[in-house]
Amino acid sequence: QVQLVESGGGLVQAGGSLRLSCAASGSIFSINTMGWYRQAPGKRRESVATITGGLYTNYADSVKGRFTISRDNAKKTVYLQMNSLKPEDTAVYYCNAKLQRVPGGVVADYWGQGTQVTVSS
Repeated sequence: QVQLVESGGGLVQAGGSLRLSCAASGSIFSINTMGWYRQAPGKRRESVATITGGLYTNYADSVKGRFTISRDNAKKTVYLQMNSLKPEDTAVYYCNAKLQRVPGGVVADYWGQGTQVTVSS
C-alpha cells in the first residue's frame, strides 16, 4: 500500500504564512513528479505547484512569487511554503505523487487526504 500524509494546514490571517508537508510511505520504488493541488468550495481542483525528480518546478500564476515548492527525496516528502497568503487561497490542499511501486511498473497517481487552509481577511 501507498500512503500520502499531509500536515501543516490551518487558519491564518491574510498576509501570514503556512508550510504544508506531505510524506509518502509504503511500497514505493521511485517517485517522479510531486505536487500540490487545491479545491475551493464550488470550484474545480486546480494545480498549485509541481516539482519533478530533477527539481524542476512549475507554479500557477496566482501563486508565483508567494509559494515555494520543495522536496526531500530521501524522506519522500514534498513541502509547500506559502507566504503572503490571501483569502482567495482558502481551499483544501491535496498532495499528489506520480510514482512506481515496482521497477518497470506503471507510473500511477496517488493522492493525500487533503488539508484545509483558511485565510481570514
